[in-house]
Amino acid sequence: MAKKKNKTEDQFAKIEETLSRTEQYIEKNQENLVRIVLGAVVIIALFMGYQKFYIAPMEKEAQADMFMAELYFEKDSFNLALKGDDGQYLGFIDIADEYSSTKPGKLAHYYAGLCYLHTGDFENAIEYLDDFSSDDIILSSLALGCIGDAYMELGNTEKALSYYEDAVSNSENELTAPRYMLKQAMIHESNGDYPDALALYKGIEEDYKSSREGNGIEKYIARAENR
Repeated sequence: MAKKKNKTEDQFAKIEETLSRTEQYIEKNQENLVRIVLGAVVIIALFMGYQKFYIAPMEKEAQADMFMAELYFEKDSFNLALKGDDGQYLGFIDIADEYSSTKPGKLAHYYAGLCYLHTGDFENAIEYLDDFSSDDIILSSLALGCIGDAYMELGNTEKALSYYEDAVSNSENELTAPRYMLKQAMIHESNGDYPDALALYKGIEEDYKSSREGNGIEKYIARAENR
């Protein structure tokens, strides 16, 4: 019993000693600690003010400017969507540049890349799509796949295959994954790599049977099996 009591007393003594040291440290460094706390408060306040009074209004401006560019894009007027309408409306290039810190500005990179892809400027398509980033798994996967399409147009099948693989790895969703699996398989077939192509076709059949690519995938499987 005495040993237990002595042990408990020792523990309390150690706790008191630790608390005492902490108090001494705080007293000794009180001024510096106050500065650190105040600095953190100022940084948080500045960040919140930046978001509220700078980013939020800019987001609204960017969204307003995006409206006409998106409208031109939907009408397949890709040059107008890219460069704007004689200074009256901004195009995706200017929106991406002027509003780069906003969500619409980031999305403008994606749209600009698609416009360049449609107009045959594949180098610029790659540049703008590569600059695009998004938490949206569909858009980010499509961007990777479109870079692959641009490399295909440039005749660089190795790069195209790599980006198609990245697009599938980025998100195994029903919309984009089977699309870029099929494009990978096509490259493998053109290279004579029929086992790799067959594995992808069967993957589509097994995992994405209800997708557009899965509809009629049996003919691709039969073709690869008979090579």
